[in-house]
Amino acid sequence: MAIERVFTQPGPDEERYLTSLRPSRLDECVGQEVVREQLRIALEAARKRNEPLDHVLLDGPPGLGKTTLAHVIANEMGATIRVTSGPAIARQGDLMMMLTQMDTGDVLFIDEIHRLAKIVEEFLYPALEDFRVDYTTESGIGGRTVNFALKHFTMVGATTRAGMLSAALRDRFGLLFHLQYYTEDELVRIVERNAELLKIHSDRAALERLASRSRGTPRIVNRLLRRVRDYAEVRGDGTLTPPVVDAALDILQIDTLGLDNLDRAYLHALIKHYDGGPAGIEAIAATMGHERDTLEDVVEPYLLQIGFVIRTPRGRLARPTVYEHLGLAAPRRAEDEPTLFE
Repeated sequence: MAIERVFTQPGPDEERYLTSLRPSRLDECVGQEVVREQLRIALEAARKRNEPLDHVLLDGPPGLGKTTLAHVIANEMGATIRVTSGPAIARQGDLMMMLTQMDTGDVLFIDEIHRLAKIVEEFLYPALEDFRVDYTTESGIGGRTVNFALKHFTMVGATTRAGMLSAALRDRFGLLFHLQYYTEDELVRIVERNAELLKIHSDRAALERLASRSRGTPRIVNRLLRRVRDYAEVRGDGTLTPPVVDAALDILQIDTLGLDNLDRAYLHALIKHYDGGPAGIEAIAATMGHERDTLEDVVEPYLLQIGFVIRTPRGRLARPTVYEHLGLAAPRRAEDEPTLFE
């Protein structure tokens, strides 16, 4: 039976909530200092030349602000943004309709760009490079190809799996940025701002507790802020304090490191079924009843980041720190376990 997790993809109501907290200008953003500085220079240069910004590729784990940065870019350039995703563009005609509606300087944001169909990706190449497309109006021997000139627009692509992008597509982006996990201090600054926007009474210690259990991810700290606010209003006086945060997150089964049920299920599967590894990701996914992509995109990045799991040529391997965190006895071979280079 598949295990549900707290940190799911946002639904419509959740998306509206997150959008209401989204910064609209670059100066309002917190964290990603190197990315913001490079982007600030590129934006200023484009404005001075009165040109659209170069195409931008953003990669990194989910929830770090790729969509937010796409909207910030559009706002900074005073442009309209059109939002879509790789899986939503099934045919060349779908992309053609969007491209012909783009005005000069407009931003086309494609989330999960690594999931574009190959035929759509190849159709996109001349649009990114030469701002033109060759579109076949009819199929078969009587088909006619028409060359359309496009207005100079800015493409912003976002991906959680940059390694799945073809070199040909990656090379057509002028600006490539990798987003890192946020520090606890940066998350505290984010949640302080958002608590003020939502008019939530809180003390800094409570927000620090919340940030420390948010996996270095702004989307998660914003979601947990909402859940903790609900708990505070129902079980307390509406004020966020450390005991209130702890009690709310205990109900959500989120531990002190921010691990939820799915994270712990992954670690338990690796330890109990495969003796701590090495174990292949397909085997772990089959044991848990989850898709491989879910584990690789959503679960593993944070576990790798905190050093709980490593990837070896023979598969995933649990580190000794995992056993200590879960309160399990480490196997005797932990002292001479294989390294990344074996």
